[in-house]
Amino acid sequence: MKKLKIAIFCTNEWPTPPPQNIFYAPLWISYWVAEGLAKKGHKVFYFGSKESKLNYAKLVSLDIKAIKYNKRLAELTKNSYLNEKIVNFYEQLMISKIYQMAEKEKFDIIHIHPYQRCINFAPLSKIPTVITVHDPLEGITKHFLEFTKNIPQIHLISISNSQRKSLPNLNWTGTVYNGIDIKKFKFNSKPENYWVAAGRFVPEKGIDLAIKIAKKAKIKLKLAGGPAQGKYWEKNIKPFLRKNIEYVGMLPYSKIPEFYRKAKGFLALHRWQEPFGLVFVESMACGTPVIAFKNGSAPEIIKNGKTGFIINSLKDAIHKIKEIEKIDRKDCRNWVKENFTIEKMVENYEKVFLKITKNANRNHFRHSR
Repeated sequence: MKKLKIAIFCTNEWPTPPPQNIFYAPLWISYWVAEGLAKKGHKVFYFGSKESKLNYAKLVSLDIKAIKYNKRLAELTKNSYLNEKIVNFYEQLMISKIYQMAEKEKFDIIHIHPYQRCINFAPLSKIPTVITVHDPLEGITKHFLEFTKNIPQIHLISISNSQRKSLPNLNWTGTVYNGIDIKKFKFNSKPENYWVAAGRFVPEKGIDLAIKIAKKAKIKLKLAGGPAQGKYWEKNIKPFLRKNIEYVGMLPYSKIPEFYRKAKGFLALHRWQEPFGLVFVESMACGTPVIAFKNGSAPEIIKNGKTGFIINSLKDAIHKIKEIEKIDRKDCRNWVKENFTIEKMVENYEKVFLKITKNANRNHFRHSR
């Protein structure tokens, strides 16, 4: 197998990996992919802040501190408008360096996570730029990504097949599901008598629907997430907290596995088109089945009737709550082991990168004849 030379970038807002209390999914994924590919023998140049710690990939920091570790910048980023301007500048500074180094270092692949920062740079190099798209394809994301149609150097990776639906004709090279460190999510075959819901307290995450269903089904529900303030909280969550509807707070990531593993099931009643849904995978890894609407990636990530239930209505949800004992919790764990581990994710990124370079070499040979 050919060994590749790969440049990878996600952000220099935080160091890589980020602090344990910071959940920044794309940053963890870029870290795991970089380290995993380097362990497999590929030469990986990881571009990140000077505080970053990598064991296998080579760190290229340009001697730049993480934005959040620079006292002056960190203070300014408390303003959301300034935060975007500062992060944009420093991330583009790093991406600019990648493209400056590209020809000299003879990278085979440039792998970027913040798509909006690199679209303008990609045409300046013949080296393939691979972008992992983490967001739903709507609004400004959809608008920006439409510009990639006419840039043959850009190859897109989706994190679910359903994510592509609104822009199916872009240069999609593959789907690579996100992976988790399954060792951190211990299996539990004997749950306690309660259910869970977790996520940001915003309408699209459907926490209010989980509360509504819990009341109708007469089950105990524990909620984790936030913010515990604002209109949505005041109107849709706070008034309904009582003995059987409990808010446990914004749990640190290290506490999340325990929260999942003791539950009978996870209510993921999302209103939006979830592009992946790490919470589905994390819950199933602990043996805890998931009940979710037939939205976005849910039918791909949850094996209906085997690791949870895909539903079409709230009435359906109540019915499936009563059937949750039919799910073998071991099947939930095994499904994640087979499809959603870090190792599986790294293996699939490797396959996509090798396919891209093989095609690039074939095209180069054709044009040079």
